[in-house]
Amino acid sequence: MVAKPYNAFTLTNVEMTLLERPLFYIGGHYVTFLGLIAFAGLFAAGVIIARVLQSHLVHRFFSRFKIDTNFTAIVTTILSLAALVFFTVSAINAAGIPLAWNAPLPAISLSLLQIFLLVGLLIAVFWISSRTKHFLFNRFLVRSGLDRSLQYAIAQIISNIVLVVGIFIVLENTGIHLAALAVFAGAVGVGVGFGLQNIASNFISGLVILAERPITIGDRVEVAGIVGRVQQIRARSTVIVTSDNIAMIVPNSKFIDSPVTNWHYGDPRVRFRLPVGVAYGSDVNKVREALVAAAREHSATLNDPEPTAFLEKFGDSTIDFELVAWTQEMSYKPRRFRSDLNYLIYKHLTAAGIEIPNPQRDLHFRDAVIKVKTVAEPVAAERSQA
Repeated sequence: MVAKPYNAFTLTNVEMTLLERPLFYIGGHYVTFLGLIAFAGLFAAGVIIARVLQSHLVHRFFSRFKIDTNFTAIVTTILSLAALVFFTVSAINAAGIPLAWNAPLPAISLSLLQIFLLVGLLIAVFWISSRTKHFLFNRFLVRSGLDRSLQYAIAQIISNIVLVVGIFIVLENTGIHLAALAVFAGAVGVGVGFGLQNIASNFISGLVILAERPITIGDRVEVAGIVGRVQQIRARSTVIVTSDNIAMIVPNSKFIDSPVTNWHYGDPRVRFRLPVGVAYGSDVNKVREALVAAAREHSATLNDPEPTAFLEKFGDSTIDFELVAWTQEMSYKPRRFRSDLNYLIYKHLTAAGIEIPNPQRDLHFRDAVIKVKTVAEPVAAERSQA
């Protein structure tokens, strides 16, 4: 009896039959073991590519093109999500469940291809808007002779216009008609009126700030209990950096409906008032000269208007003066300027021999006898008894 030779081709066909055998039924289509392997492989590839797109290497690549950091983060996030969706859809197709790219999605008139196109065009619109602002502010308007803050306002407004017009053009070219959006806006108008009221108010307030310019970049302002320097004016909010180097995000509506103190509005010069009390019997003319000399010694004190000192009143314990000094540079650091002047005031008053007294009271008694007993009397009595 002769044994049959081993047939590798037949064994392979059997294995392929097992791999292609239907395992379960989804949406009118059978899924095989081979389809599950393809699904797992493509889905894993999508996850890996999505993570690579959010890596530091990709961020460094985008930084070479001088793209804003926030915009780079948005782009890489959208690209990673797009890669994940693309490979997921491809994995579903490979598993045996057909999902056409051109077929409209259920309850949506857009296909997956149109959605990807919409996302890509919106990214391009945001990038063009950002580059337009950068080009106008840093290149085109630099030599215009306009105030720097006005250049920023013009660049911001034109950038917003480019963004809004670009979004409308993208929506029209991807099959989303504005007429349909009008119907949708009418349906949710009440909800938008209540839910997005603050956002709309802050956006409009931002446009008013850029147009009227009550505040500009670099101004020191006080609003809603926040004191600091304006670093950035955005569409919805304004960034204020305090003296502690803490960035405070203030809604733009606060600059419209609340009192705002702007230290640099119109004229950047600021007057500081420092009260000083000296002892009675001091030469008031020497006090005035010492105070003025102390103010002039500081490099940030302006000569026009020149510093001066006023005799305010005769207090209970001191003769009260007030030093008035003007500055332009130190308005960004008012606490430091006051401290420096106080050091100089103490230096000049001490050099002139003028006393800064402690609070004191003079007591006068009439028709009374007061017995004064010192601490030494009980000690002496104890020694005599010993």
